[in-house]
Amino acid sequence: MIKKLLKQGLNKTEVARRLGISRETVRKYAKLPDGYVPTINKTPVANIVDPYLPHIVKMLETAKEQKVFIPTTIIYAEIQALGYNGSLRWLQQVMQKYELRQRVKEEKLIRFETKAGKQMQVDWIEFPSDNLSAFVATMGYSRTSYVEYVDNEKIETLLACHMNAFAYFGGVAKECLYDNMRPERSEEVPLG
Repeated sequence: MIKKLLKQGLNKTEVARRLGISRETVRKYAKLPDGYVPTINKTPVANIVDPYLPHIVKMLETAKEQKVFIPTTIIYAEIQALGYNGSLRWLQQVMQKYELRQRVKEEKLIRFETKAGKQMQVDWIEFPSDNLSAFVATMGYSRTSYVEYVDNEKIETLLACHMNAFAYFGGVAKECLYDNMRPERSEEVPLG
């Protein structure tokens, strides 16, 4: 997408603004050959709050049922008693990242975990004002994501994005989970 926008005559600053990335990132990827897909060698990092999330969610759900508010300091003291040795600030950041309080208000939380390499979750994010879409693929185990900006949601683009994501992750997930994706139809779809 960076190269496409640059070919349209936009400068690096404008490309960075439209894509929500730094100018330095635009400069770096503009120099790379066409079709380049970065690879990652990232091992999943366990979060020290993760083992306590089911307990935290249960506390928040109970508080919701009883129509009371539990301060994070109380949650912190409770999970410290269970063995948590991280900081209060880190707990607050993780709770904010997962939007635990908001999600408990809106829905029953179920922590969904998969084994490494089992599942990749896929969705489109649309940016209508820029006439762009972002293909987002997230591995269920590590939560590592691959994002690719495109100017259409046609099936050919979707398949190409999948191939790029698989190259990025260094392999193919056993299954892909889609969130009501409806790719646009091409003008002509070959039948084989």
